[in-house]
Amino acid sequence: MSPTTPAPEAPAASRDDDCPPEVAPVRPADVDADAGTRRRVLDIVAADGPVSAAELAADLDLTAAAIRRHLAVLEGEQQIAVHDGGPVGPARRGRPAKRYVVTAAGQAALSQQYSELASQALRFVAEIGGADAVRSFAERRVRELEVRHADALAEAGADTASRVRVLAEGLALEGFAATARPVPGTAAIQLCQGHCPVQDVASEFPELCEAEAHAFSRMLGVHVQRLATLAGGGHVCTTNIPIVPVRRPTDRT
Repeated sequence: MSPTTPAPEAPAASRDDDCPPEVAPVRPADVDADAGTRRRVLDIVAADGPVSAAELAADLDLTAAAIRRHLAVLEGEQQIAVHDGGPVGPARRGRPAKRYVVTAAGQAALSQQYSELASQALRFVAEIGGADAVRSFAERRVRELEVRHADALAEAGADTASRVRVLAEGLALEGFAATARPVPGTAAIQLCQGHCPVQDVASEFPELCEAEAHAFSRMLGVHVQRLATLAGGGHVCTTNIPIVPVRRPTDRT
């Protein structure tokens, strides 16, 4: 009998404040270098749309190929769309050029004042009602999150890992860049969120992060532990979740 090949060593466990290393999220250095140009394209489409690729290329001094590439990315992200209101300007021979307008998602991406406005509103709430009022607001906000995902979690059944994956899929659809990542060598799974739409506000009001963690615990039926947050300086929000069955009251006969 030939010698048995030694089993490979198990991967080292991840740090408490990080997601499993084999599926680590994208770091800032990996961000697309053309993002700034696409933002300028989006600004012009918002200000001048419906606008054609040729007009954008002239405004930004870009080649036709380069502007088409940026437009394709923005279309793929559903931040712009082809205008269907008919041609703009004098009629021309041949096939009319596509003209672009900004979508609702693009308008949201352009918003620069939301975070400061939200912070001002919460400062006012804190001034009038104190810390308890801020916590009440945060809890009300996450209750809406629980309602949105209740049906999907109910369909996932009692398996905690399945519920975490379903929750991560739902959060990803809402723009949180969420994933569910098993932690090697442990009976736990981590819910990782690579984007937070209220990151700047939560940096000043951590009650928002605390309320979200409480909501995750209620939604998953287990005690969860928030290990890191984007608002607290982490590169990802990480919530550690033990893999145990959801606690349900026993039926009495």
